[in-house]
Amino acid sequence: MGKRRVERELLRSLSKKQKKHLREFGEEHPFYDKVLLLLLLPSFFPFQSENSDKSSAESDSETEVEQVSVYHKLLATLKTSPESESEEEEDESESEEAGESETEMDSEGSQEIREADGGEEDKNDAPEQEEATDTAEQTLGQEQADGADTSCDPSQGVIDEFTDVKHESEFSLETNFMEEESGDCNADERDSNSPQAFSEDPFKQHMDKELEDKEVEKMSTLPKTSSQSQWPRLGQLTFSSTLEKHKTLKADKEVDVKQLYLHKPLESTWPKVNKQFMSSANKPSNPSFTPLQRELFCIMNTYRDLFYPERNALTNGEEIRHAYCLHALNHVLKANAQVLSNNAKRRDQKPGTDNDDYRDQGLTRPKVLMIVPFRECALRIVHIFISLLEVNDKRKIDVSNKKRFKGEFGSDPEERPPNLKRPEDYEAVFAGNIDDHFRIGVAILQKSMRLYAPFYSSDIIIASPLGMRTIIGAEGEKKRDFDFLSSIEILIIDQADIYLMQNWEHVLHLMKHINLLPLDSHGVDFSRVRMLNLNNWSKYYRQTLLFSALQDPQINSVFNKHCFNYMGQVAVRNVPLSGSISHVVVQLPHVFRRLEAENLTSVIDIRFQFFIDKVLPEYRDAIMSHTLIYVPSYFDYVRLRNYFKKEELNFTHICEYTKKAGVCRARRFFLKGEKQFLLFTERFHFYKRYTIKGIRNLIFYELPTYSHFYSEICNMMKATDNGVDATWTCTVLYSKYDAQKLAAVVGIDRTAQMLQSKKNVHLFVTGEN
Repeated sequence: MGKRRVERELLRSLSKKQKKHLREFGEEHPFYDKVLLLLLLPSFFPFQSENSDKSSAESDSETEVEQVSVYHKLLATLKTSPESESEEEEDESESEEAGESETEMDSEGSQEIREADGGEEDKNDAPEQEEATDTAEQTLGQEQADGADTSCDPSQGVIDEFTDVKHESEFSLETNFMEEESGDCNADERDSNSPQAFSEDPFKQHMDKELEDKEVEKMSTLPKTSSQSQWPRLGQLTFSSTLEKHKTLKADKEVDVKQLYLHKPLESTWPKVNKQFMSSANKPSNPSFTPLQRELFCIMNTYRDLFYPERNALTNGEEIRHAYCLHALNHVLKANAQVLSNNAKRRDQKPGTDNDDYRDQGLTRPKVLMIVPFRECALRIVHIFISLLEVNDKRKIDVSNKKRFKGEFGSDPEERPPNLKRPEDYEAVFAGNIDDHFRIGVAILQKSMRLYAPFYSSDIIIASPLGMRTIIGAEGEKKRDFDFLSSIEILIIDQADIYLMQNWEHVLHLMKHINLLPLDSHGVDFSRVRMLNLNNWSKYYRQTLLFSALQDPQINSVFNKHCFNYMGQVAVRNVPLSGSISHVVVQLPHVFRRLEAENLTSVIDIRFQFFIDKVLPEYRDAIMSHTLIYVPSYFDYVRLRNYFKKEELNFTHICEYTKKAGVCRARRFFLKGEKQFLLFTERFHFYKRYTIKGIRNLIFYELPTYSHFYSEICNMMKATDNGVDATWTCTVLYSKYDAQKLAAVVGIDRTAQMLQSKKNVHLFVTGEN
């Protein structure tokens, strides 16, 4: 005890600056002689404590902290030995670094800003130590002291589970009870237990439904039946389901928040959070939802799968984000409230009573998986969660590790290059931190939110496809884990079109590993696990919400082949009446040349052969100089580039992997006419949006993924200073399998005519069509 008193007296005499220096370096400046005494006290070193971010005010209860730490360390040794923990941590950090280096070039937009995570965390350690009042931000101090983002990596298993031993009990579902909640939440729980609420609450209807073996077999073998419906805001909807008893959903003209069975706090916070999207045009009877949000949430709240392909970053992107955040948070709060209530019932029940009535959990805790393309998207989602959980200014929620999250997921405005003129949609998509390699677990419980929670202690996982791919791993790899995906109940994939520009294989890889039986128990209480999870029927209960800016066969395939919800699917299927060709402002002829292919797999080879046999010979003449060839697929680009090299054609090329010097050189050669052809990839245009000057002849090797890219590329011709308008040409290759892309460019009426006719179609656009 004498040593402890001496240590405390010395600590109190130090200034904040001296304490900070002592924690960071383990020693004070030699000018302070009394620090030499501290160095003789082995119990002081901050890197030996459980929480390196504790303020000096927390050191009074050191004895109690030591007892708790020893208890949790003892629990940790039940599954892993202390000697193996450090080795596993080192191996995990090495595997993370290897994964980042291998996937460094997956996205051109993110590789320019990707930095090492350790440097950011070191910068955030010091300011977090100074804020002793915000106790929630100190809950993961040990993770910050380690200087590595291991908390969101479940491959370390038990090691990560006890990285925050001091506050683990606060976020544990098994050790908390509903009595600790506020009165409002108690009232909400009582209401939800009433017979009327049980029969009408969509959450209880969906999760308490017990499927029969015949129904599961029917969904696995029989095709889906579909029906059409017209809604005021969403337009043409297609309802599909294997179970015939599910009827077509009708749009509600007016929605009362109380009729949606939202968790109590959300009823009061949602109107305030969503107020920014409300306008005077909305009726007084609908004060909480915009027309789009009302119809989308009506579908979400029935737990049907939803595919909405008209998301626009400029107009409705944030509206949609707020709507699905409300649905996800409402689901998590209801599920956790059910577990906490049953905890109290089990505690008060008599010994020997049957516990089969308390099946309220999955095989693992994560319930919601949100896939977003950039860190900025995750930042906005977390901000929405915080706003929805804060009832008023006086009733703030505790958010652990908030400063670290802002440091890693926020952006510095000074890092963005100034004076760059880009389209508005580009600025909206690439706003903020556009790093595409991240994943973070979020635990929500009792007016508290825990960021960087271990996956197996999280309720919501927010990640990018690349972030999930590096942790799921591939078959044969030693460091891989996907058990945390076994009990996902809501899957949200936002901005799915951007993944086509990153790496769509990551999305497919994720869909193959979701809702599989876990390889380990992960400490689950099987007496609390729902029968649907034990029967490996989780995929039939999972709701998938898919949002995209366009219709694409690959996105449609995920929705049709990887969604098995027994409630059915709802897809928005509006056809474009006018295409992007109407936005072309230059006057030039458009020639659409049709390819004849027997099946989809043969289109790639037929398009290449058609191009080199019939299209390219027409442009080999020197008169047809300044020809830009727009290639959407990188594999087609490589094939054309190799052919051009073999034939020794006078060409240059630009792709998403071309360095800045090579891009400048290729643009200069093409503008001056030193190179006759320019191979140009779609992904480069997506990430850079450079204006290519000098175009006189334009060839779309394939229709662009984004329809507005067609008009953008055509309008680049007006940047030509010395070109002759009469010599401008535009040639487009298409097949019957490009119907969706073709309709987005020329409109549905012209598409029908072009697909019926086997002849080439000539269009002349004057800028007014």
